[in-house]
Amino acid sequence: MNVPIKPQSQTMIFRYGDEQITFERVKRPQATGKVLIKVHPDCRVIVSAPEGAESEAVLSAVKKRGRWIYEQLRDFRKQLEFTTPRQYISGESHYYLGKQYLLKVIEAPEQVQGVKLLRGKLDVSVKTKSAEKVKELLTDWYKARAKETFAKRLDAMLEQALWVEERPVLRILTMQTQWGSCSPNGRITLNPHLVKAPRECIDYVILHELCHIAEHNHSERFYRLMSQVMPKWEKTKERLDGMAFVIAN
Repeated sequence: MNVPIKPQSQTMIFRYGDEQITFERVKRPQATGKVLIKVHPDCRVIVSAPEGAESEAVLSAVKKRGRWIYEQLRDFRKQLEFTTPRQYISGESHYYLGKQYLLKVIEAPEQVQGVKLLRGKLDVSVKTKSAEKVKELLTDWYKARAKETFAKRLDAMLEQALWVEERPVLRILTMQTQWGSCSPNGRITLNPHLVKAPRECIDYVILHELCHIAEHNHSERFYRLMSQVMPKWEKTKERLDGMAFVIAN
């Protein structure tokens, strides 16, 4: 099983005034009667509802928050107008362990090319300025940091996962749709982009995959186990979902 970057969903639609708003209905893992609505910075509207809730009831709950959803979308759309694709030039903002760092590209023909994290900045030294080279160096740096960080966090999380008898094999692999996955034989694969997220989000994904070693499906037992080792995991998951747009690339 895996932790998707975007949750599995059912697409639904409602109207607010003259606008047709699409939202994704996802299963709310813990069975409560509440419907949770989240508008993400990339303008995705995610509605978490109990699996047994009727579609009409979910639509009704969403329509009651129609004005709030509309206003959130309007504000995020304004922000997106000023968002440009990464150009890998000085002044850009890049994430690492949940914090933003300014990118500083240094042209230094005599220096060894590489990345250093110094005083709130990501300094990238290149022989000649090239967006492709800066991207390549940053990608390699993130992968190296991911390998080191994930290994440490896996060791820390294994202290809570008492059902795991042997340390799982850990693999780092860039994935388009998943933060992490667990194979049937217990090998854990993590997305290097996850190292851009806060430590608690990294811990959540690792614990999620460790729980799959005990329970391969998203059963009630799986969620009970998850809640035992990380009681507020749903809030952490929401935080990670909200960051997906800015860190998953």
